[in-house]
Amino acid sequence: MKTIIGAEKKGKTCPPRRIPNSEKMTVNKLQSAYDEVADQYEKRIWFDQHILGVARLRKILLSKATGIILEVACGTGQNLPLFGPNSEITAVDLSPKMLELARANAIKHNLDVNLALMDAENLEFADGSFDTVISTLSTCTFPNPVKALQEIKRVCRPDGLILLLEHGHSNLPWLAKFQDRNEYKHYQEHAGCRWNQDPLDLVQSAGIKVLRSKRNVLGIFHSIEAKPLDS
Repeated sequence: MKTIIGAEKKGKTCPPRRIPNSEKMTVNKLQSAYDEVADQYEKRIWFDQHILGVARLRKILLSKATGIILEVACGTGQNLPLFGPNSEITAVDLSPKMLELARANAIKHNLDVNLALMDAENLEFADGSFDTVISTLSTCTFPNPVKALQEIKRVCRPDGLILLLEHGHSNLPWLAKFQDRNEYKHYQEHAGCRWNQDPLDLVQSAGIKVLRSKRNVLGIFHSIEAKPLDS
């Protein structure tokens, strides 16, 4: 595993060369895709969560979230039980079906969560509304990930914290080549997931300052602690 403190040299962001323009996700297509897979979503990611250890990475990273918290692209609400007991939590997602499952998850764990249907690229909150803004495994599917990250930056307090758990282009050459070769197939089978982007490159392009970053699991998964660059 590799830990970086402070700025890191920008990685390579692979443009979606193998994805036809007609197949690229729009907001409406993305919403429909996740509504369609919502009921099976947790089964589909079970291997990543429990065999590759993504559930453990979530728990470690999100333990750093404090105060008034916003989760962007909350999905089925898997992260909700990981926040501290005194947290004030707002969670948004583009998919109504995903939000239904997130609401059920919040009720199951007796959590008071403000849930809202919202596009990550157009967050309906005032500037600097949240102490911590988090998102996990989401930038790979946002139609415009830099715009979504800029929105995350905007709604985070200048002295606040941005926590991201993302997957992207491996730093192992053989695996990176495999990701590139199978980019379109993976995109089709995983609701528009572009698995060969570079999360750090996207974060830096959005004007967010990386404080700490760690690669995990064959160099694919990134745990990122950051803050708005202007702070």
